[in-house]
Amino acid sequence: MFEVTSSIPSCKIFGRMFISGPRMMLGIFRRTLNLGQWRTGGTVGLRDNFLRSVHIQAGEKAELTRVFTQNDVLAFSELTGDTNPLHLSTDYAQTHRFAKPVVHGALVGGLISAVLGTKIPGCILLSQELRFLTPLHTGEEVLATVEIVKIKMSIAWIAVSCVIKENNTVILKGEVRVMLPEDKGQNV
Repeated sequence: MFEVTSSIPSCKIFGRMFISGPRMMLGIFRRTLNLGQWRTGGTVGLRDNFLRSVHIQAGEKAELTRVFTQNDVLAFSELTGDTNPLHLSTDYAQTHRFAKPVVHGALVGGLISAVLGTKIPGCILLSQELRFLTPLHTGEEVLATVEIVKIKMSIAWIAVSCVIKENNTVILKGEVRVMLPEDKGQNV
């Protein structure tokens, strides 16, 4: 399980131990990840210049937690140009069905990308279908979870969700499809 608090990453890899973000990445690159049982049978071994061997299997899960601040929302708004007052103005949000400003859906969806980028380095996003079920507000801790549903050839189907940890409210649910990195047969 990957965990991020504030902007400083730390992590707990699949229930094992807490380590810093850079140290976590070094650990991922140094050892084999073999975390679950195949539902469809078989194995996919991935190799890259940085990876010795990563085995991606159906049934594996990875998680990341994050608390978005108003500064995160403002930075995202500046970067994307999305200045919708639902994200930036308490007064506007209160008069338009929300108690306070809402975190951008694309910012929340970015957590899925973060989990995939650390779980399957080098994967290529092919498609995503995300349903936003309820809003996330700044200051709420959100847990992003990905679970590999199946792998066929070099394509992985992955179920994704984001949940507010305090009350277990599902805010995002969906599925993504990624192309796995090529097995170049290199030993590092």
